[in-house]
Amino acid sequence: MPKVDVYNIEGKKVSDIELNESIFGIEPNEAIVHSVLVNYLANQRQGTQSTKTRSEVSGGGRKPWRQKGTGRARQGSIRAPQWVKGGIALGPKPRTYKYRVNKKERQLAIKSVLSSKVLENNLVVVDKVEMKEMKTKNMVKALDSLKVTGKTLILLPEKNENVQKSARNIEGVKTTLVNTINVYDLLKYNKLVVTLDTVKKLEEVYA
Repeated sequence: MPKVDVYNIEGKKVSDIELNESIFGIEPNEAIVHSVLVNYLANQRQGTQSTKTRSEVSGGGRKPWRQKGTGRARQGSIRAPQWVKGGIALGPKPRTYKYRVNKKERQLAIKSVLSSKVLENNLVVVDKVEMKEMKTKNMVKALDSLKVTGKTLILLPEKNENVQKSARNIEGVKTTLVNTINVYDLLKYNKLVVTLDTVKKLEEVYA
């Protein structure tokens, strides 16, 4: 089982913890991670892009010139695709890009990324994250004490308004909950900060 140090909010080591090997110690499956990431990004697309066909653009009600005898190519409408201000041929229309992936694949992808964080020493475990008041400078101080720099994801077991609002104005820092975790956020943020309660909840959900 992988073992990591546990720190307090002041950055001092208080203990260590053995993580569940089936969640934090598996061999990362890059193919599944890629598949689930593509699915997540596809599901975020609005699909509202639209172009007008020749039947939707204005004008073109009559034939621009007679069929024969002009020396020019025959034309049926000035709103055909080859004309300036004509309709778009085979252009995009509103559609949904959503599709589903297997639940076990999603879970395997998340466990693969969590295991990668442990392997790369990018998982920081703290005993608890508590803020007495909503102050950005307190969160900045806590992250500095933990020597956490760069893009950081703080994973909480449940909603904590003081912590979430203290972190939301810090560039490159995001808070999220165990029940809303996704592969995109885990990959986007280099450092992952979790509490002991978060680890316990992850093991309950994914073990």
